[in-house]
Amino acid sequence: MRIVITGGGGFLGRQLCRKLLVRGTLRGETGVEEPIEEIILFDSHFQQGASPQPAASSAATPIRVEPFVGSVDSREAVRTAVGMRRDTSIFHLASMVSGECEERFDDALRVNLDGGRNLFEAARELGGRTRLVFASSIACFGGDAAMPEPCTDQTKLTPQTTYGMTKAVCELMINDYTRKGFFDGRSARLPTVIIRPGKPNTAASGWASGMFREPLNGATCSLPVRRDQRHPMTGHRTVVDSLIAVHDLPSASIGRDRAIGLPATSVTPRLAERALRQVARELGLPLGAIEERPDPRIQGIVDHWPVAVDGSRALALGLPPVPPLQTIIRDYLEDFRPGES
Repeated sequence: MRIVITGGGGFLGRQLCRKLLVRGTLRGETGVEEPIEEIILFDSHFQQGASPQPAASSAATPIRVEPFVGSVDSREAVRTAVGMRRDTSIFHLASMVSGECEERFDDALRVNLDGGRNLFEAARELGGRTRLVFASSIACFGGDAAMPEPCTDQTKLTPQTTYGMTKAVCELMINDYTRKGFFDGRSARLPTVIIRPGKPNTAASGWASGMFREPLNGATCSLPVRRDQRHPMTGHRTVVDSLIAVHDLPSASIGRDRAIGLPATSVTPRLAERALRQVARELGLPLGAIEERPDPRIQGIVDHWPVAVDGSRALALGLPPVPPLQTIIRDYLEDFRPGES
């Protein structure tokens, strides 16, 4: 089978590709494990030397990995990347992030909404039951102090950011395209993924990784939110495993609501600092400081996000639970040397 990963040059796209290379198979539209022959990494640009290389592969024959440079807002680029093979599965990870979307509304609609529709139409043209996994976000939720705690898969979507709105719209489109039999879509509603390596990005949730990454790099983290700010998080390994598990679920087990909220642990900067100190003591690592430097813009965005989510539906479907915070830190140190992008 053939796999297309949009956002394939990004952090999660590269990690997903590596995991698929090691795994070697995915479930096709019939629900049977099929060997992966080719993975297309679709992105607007690729960092030099960022091509995924597996430590080992279970595939009988080598899997081709092909970068494809293009933007999801180009229908022709999307159609070319997706191709016309019916045995194609798609992971749609490409997106403008939250901070960018707030500053560049029209670009957010062009990339996140038009880009999503371009991909959905390309999947529809394959004429089969192509499996499409969309990386959604807990930013679909939003509101004020009356927002439920925790948010569940039944919580009404009232996003308070442009980013969250585009994710919610794509979730609804996937529900309808699937209802009409155009493709077999499923949305994985992601909590904030930690710990992202490299430099900070413009996501409003970037502090969630920064409060781990910078101290582990021996640098000072400038914390834009309160030390008691609760936020749902999970580790990068768990998210990659969850995206694959969501892809492989039998369609009937998901039902009409195609969006599955992933489990998360509610983390505060205080809890993060405590876990960091524990792991640093165990491994003999020096730590940089976490200093409060309030940013009203970031705090204002985060104030309208959920502080806890209920992933019980995902767990009942067999998706992986969230590991302890200390394990997430150790996984980061094992997968990415501090300071490495």
